[in-house]
Parts: sequence; structure tokens; C-alpha cells
Amino acid sequence: MRYEIRRSPVFAPRGVVATSQSLAAGAGLAVLRRGGNAIDAAIATAVALTVVQPGSNDIGGDLFALVWDGERLHGLNASGRSPALLTRDLALAGATSASDGLGGHQGDAELAMPTRGWLPVTVPGAPAGWRDLHARFGSLPFAELFADAIAYADEGYPVSPRVAEAWRVGAERVYPALAGAEFAEWGRVFTLGGRAPRAGERWRNPDAANTLRRIASTDGEDFYRGDIANAIVAHAERTGGLLRAGDLAGHESVWVDPISVSYRGHEVWEIPPNGQGIAALVALGVLDGYAEPSLHEQIEAMKLGFADAHAFVADPGAGGPVRGLLEPGYLAGRRGLIGQRAGRYGAGEPGRGGTVYLCTADSAGRMVSLIQSNYMGFGSYVVPPGTGFGLQDRGAGFVLAEGHPNAVGPGRRPYHTIIPAFLTRGGEPVGPFGVMGGHMQPQGHVQVVLSTVDGRLDPQAALDRPRWYWHRGLDVLVEPGLAAEVDGLRRRGHNVFVERDPGAFGMGQAIWRTAAGYTAGSEPRADGQVMGY
Repeated sequence: MRYEIRRSPVFAPRGVVATSQSLAAGAGLAVLRRGGNAIDAAIATAVALTVVQPGSNDIGGDLFALVWDGERLHGLNASGRSPALLTRDLALAGATSASDGLGGHQGDAELAMPTRGWLPVTVPGAPAGWRDLHARFGSLPFAELFADAIAYADEGYPVSPRVAEAWRVGAERVYPALAGAEFAEWGRVFTLGGRAPRAGERWRNPDAANTLRRIASTDGEDFYRGDIANAIVAHAERTGGLLRAGDLAGHESVWVDPISVSYRGHEVWEIPPNGQGIAALVALGVLDGYAEPSLHEQIEAMKLGFADAHAFVADPGAGGPVRGLLEPGYLAGRRGLIGQRAGRYGAGEPGRGGTVYLCTADSAGRMVSLIQSNYMGFGSYVVPPGTGFGLQDRGAGFVLAEGHPNAVGPGRRPYHTIIPAFLTRGGEPVGPFGVMGGHMQPQGHVQVVLSTVDGRLDPQAALDRPRWYWHRGLDVLVEPGLAAEVDGLRRRGHNVFVERDPGAFGMGQAIWRTAAGYTAGSEPRADGQVMGY
């Protein structure tokens, strides 16, 4: 396939940072140059992203990470739980029509969790995630990693183009439709006289700077048991929210064993549920049985991956059949369902057993794959007064169907769309990669792996390659670069649409280790870039 290469790959001998906003990439590079390691750089980049790309992530969001420590891979699940007061009856009372476009993981055919306001708010896990990553792997003092983020929040920065467009959508289309005291602070913090900042316009958030100072100086303690926690709880109690002091104080991250599947002599690694990374692994496990998987077969394999993920991904305590979904015999059976025509698939029967992405690498061979998010744009649009940050709406990932593993309830972690990934070959690291963008994320992972392993493309060329996106049912979107494939897919029964909005196809980053150091790519559909040294 011929297509336009939009950027050149970046080669760096010692260390590299790749993310979707250039100021955040610069914050990570500055840490590497000061002698910090890849984990320090990832934290600095992640914290800066909450300031410079607030319509995709914020201090009040969640985080997942994969860390290659130079010898092996570690996983961190820093996602939060639902409030202890959240019940199915309360969720049903605030439910909305199920038109979320998430490909069918909503278990109730008529109603879905709301996406704005207090009901979908879960405990933010990102601040604890930064702390826990640093406690285990960091080298520089924790507070030093916040310097650039605090400066941008205090002094301001020019808003980048893609961020400005997403901000405009939030300010013009979403926020005006929200009514209630819980939403008032969002307009004060995130608009300039009622409008979003324009591209190149300077924007400041001094309240966020103060919040970050408190997190930095207390190793995150203030967020969960101090003044920040008190501000969150006070706003909840005053405006009908369910979060209480015990929910925040009881939060903790969980170190997990990453899960993987083999593809052409490589191992693709993901975080286990409650993330949806297993959808990508199922799809790749199915595709590994084809000599050269066609575009039709790729799409069908992805549908099978989502069918299983939507049925089984839930709070880790629900005991989903993670290993069973990745067994070769099970994957072979799923592969056998793919025919010559586009299909609709239910879950199998295995044996029981708004987002930002970044990756970093350092001179000692340590590498990080990290993703954090509000979920849908600015999340819940609930901003505790005086804090400068919004709370995520991750609870929208729950389903309302009684008895479903991912059913809404108290103290549960919901289905998460955000997933970091990592590639190895024969147990040796190739590098971190990820594609942010809700339902697109596993699909982006599959396409990056196919481009890298089958296509033998460098990371930038793999990210530049035109993408497809399975929406739901038989509906598939393709970028203009895949227009030549449209007729063939339609003959097989797919409803194919050429989509020119690059935002529909996710935004990724990738770093591969080489004999000379690293080569890296950054999403041409975003404002970010690779910075190395």
C-alpha cells in the first residue's frame, strides 16, 4: 500500500519522549537531561499533559502504565472505584438513552449510564499512580517532576491547535446543555468569558498550579486525605454527589502482571482487565492464524475481540476468564467463525481461570508506556471549586444490566477504554506503544502491530499509515488513504464510510529500541512530537 509519510522518524542515542502535546514532551525531555530516568520522565510528561491538554486528561482522571525496568515488564492499574453510595437504583434514576457508540458493551439495550455530572464520577487514580510509579522506580525527587506543569499552569502557555478544537467542542456543544450547581465552576476555570481559548492564545490555570504544588509536596497525600480531598467531598455534599472522604482515603493503585499473546514471533503485552486491552490480544491471536490477514479479516477479528471484552471485562474482583480468552484452542475456535462476509458476533465460551498517551525511554534501557484520561472529553464537567481540575466520568463505562460482570454498583472499577501496550520479541524488549481514543484504542494497537511486524515499518511510518475503525454492527470507517479498499469491503457486507476527520482514528506514539539507541514516532493527527537526545 502506498501512502503519504507525514513525518520522519526520530533517532536518539540516549533517551526519548513521545506524546500528543509538544510542551509535555519537552517537560519529559528536560527531566531526562537532568539525569532522571524513563519513569521520572513519564511522570513529568503525564503531569504536564493535565495542564496543556485538559480536554483529554486531567488531575481528576485515571492512569495505567507498563514499565520495562531493564529486565522485565511491570503493570500498574491506577484506576479508581465507584463511590460506596452508588447503587443500581440511583444509576437507573439518572440513566440516559444508550447511544454512546461504544460498540455494544452497554449491557442494557435501552438505557446507559449518564456521562456528565456526579453519577459517573469515580475516585481519580492518576495522582496515586504518579506517586506509586515514583516510589518504585523514580530517581529524582518527586516534587521536581512537577516543575514545568506548575509553571505552565501559573504563567500560562499558548494552546495548541488540536487541543483548541476539542476545547471549542466542549465549550460550545457540551457545556451549554448542562444545568446544575455542580457544573458552575467548569465555566469559570475552562472558558475565557464563556468561550474556549483559541489556538495560539495564552491560557492560565492558577488553581491547578496550587493543586499540583500540594500533590507534589505531600507525595499525593493531600489529594486523598487533605485539603484537596476536603474540597472534592464538600462540593459533592453540597451539589448532590456521592463521593465521600472514605472513598478517597481508601483508594490504592494495584501492581499487576501484564498479559500477552504471541504474534509472528513477537509478544504483545497489555494490562489485564478492567482495561480493554484484551480485545486487542484476542484479535491478534485470531489473526496470527492467517498467513497474510486481509482488511476484512482484520476487521472481523477485531469484532470478535470486542465481543469478548464487552462480555467479560470488569473489575478484577469479578473473576473474568482472562487466561481462557487467550488460549490457542479458544482463539482457533473464534477464528473459525470468520467467513467471507461481514458478521455479527456474540461472546465466546472460554475456559474460566478523552485520553492522552505517552512513552519514554532512557539510556539504561528502561521504558514506559503510560496512558491517562478523563474518558469523554472533559469528563464529568464537575470541577470542585478552587482546585482547577475536572473529575473523570469513568463510571459511564459500567452497564445497567443486572448480573453482568461489569454491572454498576458500589466500590467497583468499571470497564476502561484506556490501555498502554508494549512489544517484545523472544522476551527481549522492542518498545512501548499506544493509540488513544476510546473504542479505537485496541483497533489502533492491532494496526500498529500489523504495520510493525508484518509491514516492517518504522514507528513513524506505522503511525502515519491510514487506519480503519470498526464502529458497531457492520459499520466501518476508513481514512481516505484506504478508499481503494471500500468497494471490496462493501461486497463482503460491510457498511463502509470514508471519514476525513482524523480525530475518529485515534492518536498514537511508539518507541522501538535499536542497536544504536531508539527510533520513535508521534501521531501526525495530533499536536505532539518526539523529543530525543
